[in-house]
Amino acid sequence: MFKKILITSGPTIEPVDPIRYISNRSSGKTGFCIASEAIKRNIEEIVFITGPTHLLPEGCRCIQIETASEMRSKVLENLKDAEVIIMAAAVSDYRPLRYRSRKIKKKTKKMLLELKKNPDILLEAGKRKRKNQILIGFAAETENIFSHARSKFKRKKLDLLVLNQISEKNPAFNVDSNQVYFMTSVNIEKLPMMSKSEIAVKLWDKIFEIGSKKIDVDQ
Repeated sequence: MFKKILITSGPTIEPVDPIRYISNRSSGKTGFCIASEAIKRNIEEIVFITGPTHLLPEGCRCIQIETASEMRSKVLENLKDAEVIIMAAAVSDYRPLRYRSRKIKKKTKKMLLELKKNPDILLEAGKRKRKNQILIGFAAETENIFSHARSKFKRKKLDLLVLNQISEKNPAFNVDSNQVYFMTSVNIEKLPMMSKSEIAVKLWDKIFEIGSKKIDVDQ
């Protein structure tokens, strides 16, 4: 059904100086599992854009980046002719306003680090989405999870949102299992706790279901 897909994975890192950076807890396991399942389903071309992680699936065209700006550039290069776009990366929301070319020395008890907002790659992908493309987003929330997720789903013109509720029982990041929800325009499906490999299987089943419906509507 699908000839080319685009998957983003892992964290991004935003340098503060030559030694330090800000980032997040993403390990890239979810994106890796999604790509691995796509390989099993014999999808012809898989573009895998990932931040710093050791999880690089064989059988994909892997593009390694570090910053959100670099990820945006590579996503836009491959966005137009991808039939499915799965934005599983945990992109840093902010980056340092100023990069210091030399190590910041430990001179004071406090240091103010001023940040500026990174580009919203998923929002931009939604604005550029063609009629026959399928766009999948991810959300990690700690409170008011469904209202936040529904707002993100609508604003970013998604076909499916994978929602993570972050808690002590379900940290989601840097672990092998997760409990997620699949949100579409018509319903919210709660999946039980399962391995990220199993989530990838469920996700691809859902994507193929969405793809079949799009084909029926076009015909």
